[in-house]
Amino acid sequence: MTIDRPTAARVGRIKPSPSTAAAQRVRELKSQGLTILDLTVGEPDFDTPDHVKAAAIRAIEAGETKYTPVNGTPALRAAIIEKLRTRHGLEYTDRQITVGGGAKQVIFLALTATLDEGDEVIVPAPYWVSYPDMVRANDGTPVIVPCPAADGFKLTPERLRAALTDRTRWVILNTPGNPTGSAYTDEELRALAAVLLDHPQVRVLTDEIYDEIWYEEGQSRSLAAVEPRLADRVFLTNGVSKSYAMTGWRLGYGVGPADLVTAINTLQSQISSCPSSISQAAAAAALTGPQQFVTDTVRVYRSRRDATVKLLDDAPHLSVTSPAGGFYLLVDCSAALGRRTPDGQLIENDEQFALYLLDSRQVAVIHGSAYGAPGYFRISFATSTEVLTEACERIAAACADLTA
Repeated sequence: MTIDRPTAARVGRIKPSPSTAAAQRVRELKSQGLTILDLTVGEPDFDTPDHVKAAAIRAIEAGETKYTPVNGTPALRAAIIEKLRTRHGLEYTDRQITVGGGAKQVIFLALTATLDEGDEVIVPAPYWVSYPDMVRANDGTPVIVPCPAADGFKLTPERLRAALTDRTRWVILNTPGNPTGSAYTDEELRALAAVLLDHPQVRVLTDEIYDEIWYEEGQSRSLAAVEPRLADRVFLTNGVSKSYAMTGWRLGYGVGPADLVTAINTLQSQISSCPSSISQAAAAAALTGPQQFVTDTVRVYRSRRDATVKLLDDAPHLSVTSPAGGFYLLVDCSAALGRRTPDGQLIENDEQFALYLLDSRQVAVIHGSAYGAPGYFRISFATSTEVLTEACERIAAACADLTA
């Protein structure tokens, strides 16, 4: 007997993550004996801080290996509450907290809990690759709003107003953003909030996973803190993956209106019951313990950023804007398109350009169209200065080989 439809329709609406696919391609090429300079990886190249690992070991030795409450251990909830109070002046209670297997799962469950067929979610582009597919997987419609370099790759009030409809349920704000590293100022957040205050049916999902990896004066800001009148409509998501080099620990959290959080926790109770108890102990230690690790790694990232920006800005046919946060560069390669490789191949788009770098110079990057940014490519500078320098030199040489 043949099954006519082996998978649900929602599976056909989404694509595998381009960043995951790129990483897999790099692994395949390395397995063939090739030396690939990999600039695709979106995770810190540092090890998890020792005091965080020690906290996890203590939890194991103390027998803290059982199920926890769906919304996290009391210690983790207290750590999240204190971080948001100290960092942003925001006050949350236990009923407003959800924790999950990474911020990615928390975001997905927020959409699952709120979207019905035809509901719209505004996704500013460039965007993190998963946002549109998460919306589609949950029966929603992603409304992609292009945000050009001239606007700092940021959503403007005019573009937001034009995109809002009666079906809009969410606006996603990723600040600092992946892949651009751009971040909103207080003034820019207030201007967006002024538009949103006129649309009470719209919630805002703020993805703040890169908030501690910050290079400007002061600190990155949260919409909920800048405009308190929107606090009951903002769902703030974050985690420990990026700031504390804990990507594999899979621990993220969200805070927001109690009714939304209750719905998310109900879903969580039927999906995975709770995140790992050991990861929760480690996350609590990361949030409450010494923060020198964050300071030290940001200093290293800043040095890498500055060196990489200079190297790529000096390369033929490329231009790049220095990011305010995160560890990515979105590089404009539009001037390279329409040119030919040494073997006569025409490079028509950014995906072909990324393949050219991989095939000719063994440098792996991710094409910008995956992020809603055609004519660009993304690199991660969460790798050693030596690798970055060599990779940028190879990229510059590949660009110099192109002919009109």
